[in-house]
Amino acid sequence: MLAADGPVNAEIPNGRCFPAFHAVLCSKKSPMRTFIFDMDGTLADTMPTHQLAWDALLPELGISVDRDDFFSWSAGLTNREIFPRLLGADVPIAEINRLSDYKESLFRELYRSQMSLVQGADAFLRRTTAAGYARGLGTAAPPHNVDLVLDGLNLRHHFQAIVCNADVTHGKPDPEIFLLAAKRLGALPADCVVFEDAPAGIEAARRAGMKCVVITSTLTREQVEALNNAQHILHVVSDFTDEALSALFA
Repeated sequence: MLAADGPVNAEIPNGRCFPAFHAVLCSKKSPMRTFIFDMDGTLADTMPTHQLAWDALLPELGISVDRDDFFSWSAGLTNREIFPRLLGADVPIAEINRLSDYKESLFRELYRSQMSLVQGADAFLRRTTAAGYARGLGTAAPPHNVDLVLDGLNLRHHFQAIVCNADVTHGKPDPEIFLLAAKRLGALPADCVVFEDAPAGIEAARRAGMKCVVITSTLTREQVEALNNAQHILHVVSDFTDEALSALFA
């Protein structure tokens, strides 16, 4: 469970503000004016489609997995990290690349006909623009998926820096993705807020020294509260329409 760093401000509505935000409220002015967004499950409603793609591929490989367990360890990792764990550590890189390309092509074929944003995402991004906040994308997705989502949903213009799996060696929970996004934005990690939906991404934000807002598109609030090392979480919200996020612009 989450451990409070001090008494929580009584004016926080409905308990939706996590203890980490108390310190921000007590400061004269928050310097956190750089937002870094995960893509899958955070901005774009893609996770059910990714699951369908895995459901189609894994039986072809003779692999059976528990969906919840698979999600818990794979979400946020790159495919070059996922496939060796599924198939064994000695899988040739050419085979990993082939399987990765196949799986992601399945995803894109399925997603093109049902592309959608997490509710309120576009309006929230426009609000950050109006407020003068820096915005980056930090995702373990491959470039073709990033292109499909950003261009298909008209999001690319919102971001001043984009980091995907082609830019890094390690996926989440390693902090490399978020640290590179912050570097490209010219921001200190302590000045960044990460928006995430998956356990690995939430942990990557912590390791990067960044605060985090959790979108419960893939985890329940109770599952988030049960995470270890979650003191960096500012808010847990169902989507970007939650009024609790207005506090980030105070």
